[in-house]
Amino acid sequence: MMELLEFPAPRHVPLVSRIKGEVGRALRCLAPSVVIGSLILMFWIACALLGDRVVPYDPYAEDFLAMLAPPDAAHWFGTDQLGRDVFSRIVVGSRDILLVAPLATVGGVAGGTIVGLVLGYFDGLTDAIGARLLDTLMAFPFIVLVTMTLVALGPSNLTVILVIAVAYTPLVARTVRAAVREQRERDYVSAARLGGESAFAIMVLEILPNIRETILIELVTRLGYAFFSIATLSFLGLGIQPPSADWGLAVAEGYGFLTGGKWWVVVFNSAAIVSLVMATNLIAQGIDAFENNRD
Repeated sequence: MMELLEFPAPRHVPLVSRIKGEVGRALRCLAPSVVIGSLILMFWIACALLGDRVVPYDPYAEDFLAMLAPPDAAHWFGTDQLGRDVFSRIVVGSRDILLVAPLATVGGVAGGTIVGLVLGYFDGLTDAIGARLLDTLMAFPFIVLVTMTLVALGPSNLTVILVIAVAYTPLVARTVRAAVREQRERDYVSAARLGGESAFAIMVLEILPNIRETILIELVTRLGYAFFSIATLSFLGLGIQPPSADWGLAVAEGYGFLTGGKWWVVVFNSAAIVSLVMATNLIAQGIDAFENNRD
Protein backbone atom coordinates (compact mmCIF):
# COMPACT_ATOMS: atom_id res chain seq x y z
CA MET A 1 0.00 0.00 0.00
CA MET A 2 1.40 3.34 -1.04
CA GLU A 3 2.03 5.72 1.78
CA LEU A 4 0.16 8.96 1.56
CA LEU A 5 2.35 12.00 1.19
CA GLU A 6 1.87 14.43 3.99
CA PHE A 7 1.60 18.06 3.01
CA PRO A 8 2.10 20.84 5.51
CA ALA A 9 -1.06 22.57 6.60
CA PRO A 10 -1.63 25.91 4.91
CA ARG A 11 -0.31 28.78 6.95
CA HIS A 12 -2.99 31.32 7.72
CA VAL A 13 -1.79 34.91 7.61
CA PRO A 14 -3.24 36.90 10.51
CA LEU A 15 -5.88 39.43 9.53
CA VAL A 16 -3.88 42.33 10.95
CA SER A 17 -0.85 41.37 8.85
CA ARG A 18 -2.96 41.15 5.71
CA ILE A 19 -4.46 44.56 6.36
CA LYS A 20 -1.01 46.06 6.96
CA GLY A 21 0.23 44.51 3.71
CA GLU A 22 -2.70 45.89 1.72
CA VAL A 23 -2.32 49.35 3.25
CA GLY A 24 1.42 49.28 2.57
CA ARG A 25 0.91 48.37 -1.08
CA ALA A 26 -1.71 51.12 -1.46
CA LEU A 27 0.59 53.72 0.08
CA ARG A 28 3.47 52.70 -2.22
CA CYS A 29 1.22 53.36 -5.22
CA LEU A 30 0.38 56.86 -4.05
CA ALA A 31 2.43 59.83 -5.16
CA PRO A 32 4.30 61.63 -2.38
CA SER A 33 2.25 64.75 -3.06
CA VAL A 34 -0.98 62.84 -2.31
CA VAL A 35 0.42 61.59 0.99
CA ILE A 36 1.64 65.04 2.05
CA GLY A 37 -1.58 66.75 1.01
CA SER A 38 -3.71 64.11 2.74
CA LEU A 39 -1.73 64.46 5.98
CA ILE A 40 -2.24 68.24 5.98
CA LEU A 41 -5.94 67.81 5.27
CA MET A 42 -6.35 65.17 7.98
CA PHE A 43 -4.59 67.45 10.46
CA TRP A 44 -7.13 70.20 9.90
CA ILE A 45 -10.03 67.73 9.98
CA ALA A 46 -8.77 66.52 13.37
CA CYS A 47 -8.59 70.16 14.52
CA ALA A 48 -12.18 70.73 13.39
CA LEU A 49 -13.43 67.64 15.21
CA LEU A 50 -11.37 67.89 18.40
CA GLY A 51 -10.53 71.59 18.57
CA ASP A 52 -12.52 72.42 21.68
CA ARG A 53 -10.81 69.61 23.59
CA VAL A 54 -7.19 70.37 22.71
CA VAL A 55 -6.90 74.17 22.60
CA PRO A 56 -5.12 75.77 25.57
CA TYR A 57 -7.58 78.69 25.88
CA ASP A 58 -11.21 79.46 25.24
CA PRO A 59 -11.09 80.86 21.67
CA TYR A 60 -13.89 83.31 22.42
CA ALA A 61 -12.67 84.54 25.83
CA GLU A 62 -11.61 88.20 25.73
CA ASP A 63 -8.72 89.50 27.81
CA PHE A 64 -8.33 93.27 27.52
CA LEU A 65 -5.11 93.15 29.54
CA ALA A 66 -3.42 91.05 26.85
CA MET A 67 -4.59 92.72 23.64
CA LEU A 68 -2.30 92.18 20.63
CA ALA A 69 0.35 90.46 22.72
CA PRO A 70 3.15 89.03 20.51
CA PRO A 71 3.83 85.28 20.33
CA ASP A 72 5.43 83.92 23.50
CA ALA A 73 5.45 80.82 25.69
CA ALA A 74 1.96 81.55 27.02
CA HIS A 75 0.36 82.42 23.66
CA TRP A 76 2.20 80.58 20.89
CA PHE A 77 0.64 82.65 18.08
CA GLY A 78 0.03 85.79 20.16
CA THR A 79 -3.34 87.37 20.84
CA ASP A 80 -5.71 89.45 18.72
CA GLN A 81 -7.17 92.93 19.24
CA LEU A 82 -9.54 91.60 21.91
CA GLY A 83 -6.92 89.57 23.75
CA ARG A 84 -8.14 86.24 22.39
CA ASP A 85 -5.59 83.48 21.85
CA VAL A 86 -4.80 83.30 18.12
CA PHE A 87 -3.65 79.66 18.18
CA SER A 88 -6.88 78.50 19.83
CA ARG A 89 -8.97 80.49 17.37
CA ILE A 90 -7.13 79.07 14.36
CA VAL A 91 -7.66 75.50 15.57
CA VAL A 92 -11.36 76.01 16.26
CA GLY A 93 -11.80 78.26 13.21
CA SER A 94 -11.08 75.33 10.90
CA ARG A 95 -14.55 73.97 11.67
CA ASP A 96 -16.67 76.35 9.61
CA ILE A 97 -14.50 76.41 6.51
CA LEU A 98 -14.18 72.61 6.52
CA LEU A 99 -17.96 72.34 6.68
CA VAL A 100 -18.95 75.01 4.16
CA ALA A 101 -16.29 74.39 1.49
CA PRO A 102 -16.85 70.61 1.01
CA LEU A 103 -20.65 71.00 0.91
CA ALA A 104 -20.39 73.77 -1.68
CA THR A 105 -17.89 71.78 -3.73
CA VAL A 106 -19.92 68.57 -3.71
CA GLY A 107 -23.02 70.49 -4.75
CA GLY A 108 -21.22 72.23 -7.60
CA VAL A 109 -19.50 69.07 -8.85
CA ALA A 110 -22.73 67.05 -8.67
CA GLY A 111 -24.65 69.69 -10.60
CA GLY A 112 -21.86 70.14 -13.13
CA THR A 113 -21.57 66.38 -13.65
CA ILE A 114 -25.28 66.05 -14.42
CA VAL A 115 -25.26 68.99 -16.84
CA GLY A 116 -22.01 67.83 -18.46
CA LEU A 117 -23.31 64.29 -18.97
CA VAL A 118 -26.43 65.53 -20.74
CA LEU A 119 -24.69 68.11 -22.92
CA GLY A 120 -21.82 65.79 -23.75
CA TYR A 121 -23.99 62.85 -24.76
CA PHE A 122 -26.65 64.61 -26.83
CA ASP A 123 -25.82 66.48 -30.01
CA GLY A 124 -27.86 69.06 -31.82
CA LEU A 125 -29.97 71.77 -30.26
CA THR A 126 -29.53 70.54 -26.66
CA ASP A 127 -25.76 70.75 -26.80
CA ALA A 128 -25.72 74.01 -28.78
CA ILE A 129 -28.00 75.88 -26.38
CA GLY A 130 -26.38 74.36 -23.29
CA ALA A 131 -22.86 75.16 -24.46
CA ARG A 132 -23.79 78.80 -25.14
CA LEU A 133 -25.37 79.12 -21.70
CA LEU A 134 -22.23 77.71 -20.10
CA ASP A 135 -20.07 80.18 -22.03
CA THR A 136 -22.32 83.06 -20.94
CA LEU A 137 -22.16 82.09 -17.26
CA MET A 138 -18.40 81.58 -17.39
CA ALA A 139 -17.91 85.01 -18.95
CA PHE A 140 -18.67 86.61 -15.57
CA PRO A 141 -15.68 86.72 -13.18
CA PHE A 142 -16.30 84.15 -10.45
CA ILE A 143 -15.69 86.37 -7.44
CA VAL A 144 -17.79 89.22 -8.92
CA LEU A 145 -20.72 86.89 -9.62
CA VAL A 146 -20.60 85.38 -6.12
CA THR A 147 -20.18 88.76 -4.43
CA MET A 148 -23.14 90.32 -6.27
CA THR A 149 -25.36 87.36 -5.41
CA LEU A 150 -24.39 87.38 -1.73
CA VAL A 151 -25.00 91.13 -1.51
CA ALA A 152 -28.49 90.57 -2.92
CA LEU A 153 -29.38 87.54 -0.79
CA GLY A 154 -27.48 88.36 2.39
CA PRO A 155 -24.52 86.46 3.84
CA SER A 156 -24.97 83.20 5.75
CA ASN A 157 -23.35 79.78 5.69
CA LEU A 158 -26.24 78.28 3.72
CA THR A 159 -26.22 81.11 1.20
CA VAL A 160 -22.47 80.77 0.69
CA ILE A 161 -22.85 77.02 0.08
CA LEU A 162 -25.64 77.49 -2.47
CA VAL A 163 -24.01 80.40 -4.31
CA ILE A 164 -20.61 78.70 -4.66
CA ALA A 165 -22.27 75.44 -5.73
CA VAL A 166 -24.23 77.23 -8.46
CA ALA A 167 -21.15 79.18 -9.56
CA TYR A 168 -19.08 75.97 -9.82
CA THR A 169 -21.71 74.08 -11.84
CA PRO A 170 -20.89 75.57 -15.29
CA LEU A 171 -17.13 75.27 -14.66
CA VAL A 172 -17.41 71.58 -13.83
CA ALA A 173 -19.99 70.97 -16.57
CA ARG A 174 -17.60 72.22 -19.25
CA THR A 175 -14.88 69.76 -18.17
CA VAL A 176 -17.28 66.83 -17.84
CA ARG A 177 -18.90 67.64 -21.19
CA ALA A 178 -15.52 67.40 -22.95
CA ALA A 179 -14.76 64.07 -21.24
CA VAL A 180 -18.18 62.64 -22.17
CA ARG A 181 -17.85 63.69 -25.80
CA GLU A 182 -14.56 61.80 -25.98
CA GLN A 183 -16.02 58.68 -24.35
CA ARG A 184 -19.21 58.51 -26.40
CA GLU A 185 -17.22 57.62 -29.51
CA ARG A 186 -15.73 54.52 -27.87
CA ASP A 187 -16.72 51.01 -28.92
CA TYR A 188 -18.34 50.12 -25.59
CA VAL A 189 -20.84 52.97 -26.01
CA SER A 190 -21.70 51.82 -29.55
CA ALA A 191 -22.16 48.28 -28.24
CA ALA A 192 -24.48 49.55 -25.50
CA ARG A 193 -26.58 51.40 -28.09
CA LEU A 194 -26.82 48.29 -30.24
CA GLY A 195 -27.82 46.34 -27.16
CA GLY A 196 -30.84 48.58 -26.74
CA GLU A 197 -29.75 50.43 -23.60
CA SER A 198 -31.44 53.75 -22.96
CA ALA A 199 -29.56 57.04 -23.08
CA PHE A 200 -29.89 57.37 -19.30
CA ALA A 201 -28.42 53.91 -18.72
CA ILE A 202 -25.52 54.57 -21.10
CA MET A 203 -24.69 57.87 -19.43
CA VAL A 204 -24.92 56.60 -15.85
CA LEU A 205 -23.81 52.97 -16.13
CA GLU A 206 -21.36 53.10 -19.04
CA ILE A 207 -19.85 56.57 -19.44
CA LEU A 208 -19.91 57.88 -15.87
CA PRO A 209 -17.65 55.14 -14.40
CA ASN A 210 -15.11 55.81 -17.16
CA ILE A 211 -14.80 59.52 -16.36
CA ARG A 212 -14.63 59.11 -12.56
CA GLU A 213 -10.96 60.16 -12.50
CA THR A 214 -11.82 63.41 -14.28
CA ILE A 215 -14.61 64.08 -11.80
CA LEU A 216 -12.38 63.22 -8.84
CA ILE A 217 -9.64 65.61 -9.97
CA GLU A 218 -12.26 68.29 -10.57
CA LEU A 219 -13.69 67.70 -7.09
CA VAL A 220 -10.34 68.04 -5.32
CA THR A 221 -9.28 71.05 -7.40
CA ARG A 222 -12.58 72.87 -6.85
CA LEU A 223 -12.31 72.14 -3.13
CA GLY A 224 -9.07 74.10 -3.03
CA TYR A 225 -10.72 76.99 -4.88
CA ALA A 226 -13.64 76.82 -2.44
CA PHE A 227 -11.32 77.20 0.56
CA PHE A 228 -9.77 80.28 -0.97
CA SER A 229 -13.11 81.72 -2.16
CA ILE A 230 -14.76 81.33 1.24
CA ALA A 231 -11.79 82.95 2.98
CA THR A 232 -11.96 85.82 0.48
CA LEU A 233 -15.68 86.30 1.00
CA SER A 234 -15.22 86.25 4.77
CA PHE A 235 -12.49 88.87 4.41
CA LEU A 236 -14.96 91.04 2.50
CA GLY A 237 -17.64 90.48 5.14
CA LEU A 238 -19.85 88.39 2.81
CA GLY A 239 -18.91 84.88 3.88
CA ILE A 240 -18.90 83.19 7.29
CA GLN A 241 -20.14 85.67 9.85
CA PRO A 242 -19.11 86.56 13.43
CA PRO A 243 -18.83 85.33 16.12
CA SER A 244 -17.11 82.54 14.16
CA ALA A 245 -13.33 82.20 14.53
CA ASP A 246 -13.11 81.92 10.73
CA TRP A 247 -9.67 82.56 9.28
CA GLY A 248 -10.84 85.04 6.64
CA LEU A 249 -12.64 87.09 9.28
CA ALA A 250 -9.52 87.06 11.45
CA VAL A 251 -7.39 88.35 8.57
CA ALA A 252 -9.88 91.15 7.95
CA GLU A 253 -9.93 92.09 11.65
CA GLY A 254 -6.13 92.05 12.00
CA TYR A 255 -5.29 93.65 8.64
CA GLY A 256 -5.39 97.18 9.99
CA PHE A 257 -2.77 96.43 12.64
CA LEU A 258 -0.07 95.40 10.15
CA THR A 259 1.22 98.96 9.85
CA GLY A 260 1.88 98.97 13.61
CA GLY A 261 4.00 95.82 13.40
CA LYS A 262 1.24 93.55 14.76
CA TRP A 263 1.70 90.89 12.09
CA TRP A 264 0.87 87.61 13.84
CA VAL A 265 -2.94 87.63 13.51
CA VAL A 266 -2.79 88.06 9.74
CA VAL A 267 0.26 85.88 9.09
CA PHE A 268 -0.82 82.81 11.06
CA ASN A 269 -4.42 82.85 9.80
CA SER A 270 -3.23 83.38 6.23
CA ALA A 271 -0.81 80.47 6.61
CA ALA A 272 -3.70 78.24 7.67
CA ILE A 273 -5.66 79.20 4.53
CA VAL A 274 -2.62 78.61 2.31
CA SER A 275 -2.00 75.18 3.87
CA LEU A 276 -5.51 73.99 3.03
CA VAL A 277 -5.32 75.25 -0.55
CA MET A 278 -1.84 73.74 -0.96
CA ALA A 279 -3.02 70.38 0.44
CA THR A 280 -5.84 70.05 -2.08
CA ASN A 281 -3.56 71.11 -4.96
CA LEU A 282 -0.99 68.48 -3.96
CA ILE A 283 -3.66 65.77 -3.87
CA ALA A 284 -5.07 66.81 -7.25
CA GLN A 285 -1.60 66.88 -8.86
CA GLY A 286 -0.79 63.46 -7.45
CA ILE A 287 -4.03 61.91 -8.72
CA ASP A 288 -3.51 63.48 -12.15
CA ALA A 289 0.08 62.18 -12.35
CA PHE A 290 -1.02 58.70 -11.27
CA GLU A 291 -3.72 58.56 -13.95
CA ASN A 292 -1.33 59.80 -16.66
CA ASN A 293 1.26 57.17 -15.73
CA ARG A 294 -1.37 54.45 -15.72
CA ASP A 295 -2.53 55.43 -19.18
